[in-house]
Amino acid sequence: MLNRNAEALFWIGRYMERAENHARLIDVHYHIQQEEDFREEGHKWSRLIDGIGVRNEYMQQFESFSEQDVLSFITLDLGNANSLFSCVHQARNNLRTLRQQLPSELWDIANSFNLWLGERSVADIMKSPHQFYQQIKERTATFLGAEQSVMLRGNEWRFIESGRFLERAENTVRILQSVTLSCRDKDDTSIYTQMQAVLKSVSGYQAFRRYFADAVSPECILEFLITNIAFPRSIRFASHELEYHLSNIEIDFADGGEGYERVIRQAGKIRAELDYMEKEDMAGDLVDQVLESLKSSCLKLGRTMETAFFRQEGIRI
Repeated sequence: MLNRNAEALFWIGRYMERAENHARLIDVHYHIQQEEDFREEGHKWSRLIDGIGVRNEYMQQFESFSEQDVLSFITLDLGNANSLFSCVHQARNNLRTLRQQLPSELWDIANSFNLWLGERSVADIMKSPHQFYQQIKERTATFLGAEQSVMLRGNEWRFIESGRFLERAENTVRILQSVTLSCRDKDDTSIYTQMQAVLKSVSGYQAFRRYFADAVSPECILEFLITNIAFPRSIRFASHELEYHLSNIEIDFADGGEGYERVIRQAGKIRAELDYMEKEDMAGDLVDQVLESLKSSCLKLGRTMETAFFRQEGIRI
């Protein structure tokens, strides 16, 4: 497999996961926008732009923050590289270059998804935002189901999975950062309401209750979404899956694989930090430091993977 093919596979996983996670982040926002600090129109929609990290790009096109402008920009604007449509479009384009090597079902699903989004307008979103973003999540789930069902368990699959779980870890961190920021200086009831909305947005409410029963508190919710090993959308679960897939990629390096070893070390460091994290490490304001550290580690790992796998000559995948 050529370097550029490995990179395309990695980004297919990242882009499809990013599309789903953006839909989930928007869903979180709709759950919590009724709180007092979201009453001001511009403030509540700028929070969503900041959560996705596209304020500079947004301000180049718009002077103020309105629901229609924000949703159009982060969902359908192909000029925004992080919009939902852009993510699906880029995943589909990467798949097109690999159509002869991957199951045809993946291309059919991604191409259909891309065409469907291309026909949508902001009016379609405004009719029923919850229903619209639910359809986004269902279509990404369809793609994931096909990938899990029909792909050979070789390097191609592992690069897609590596991209997917790196993106999932990073985006779960961003969702939690977005909500913990909005919870500052709020009473316990408001904080609980917003944290419960996060659980529901990642389809984790019922799973959480199995572990904590009636002990529902913001601290328990944070612990569950950061360190639970069994819940598929927790940061710890994603870190374990990421390290597993990276460790099982079969590669021959002309330089002995020093770059690959760095990738494995960094992935193992993230996993170990989460394995040995205790509740006290996330208490109070400490959770902000934990989340920022995890986000920085994910970004660093992504850069190391790019150097080790996709930009290095003399590598045979």
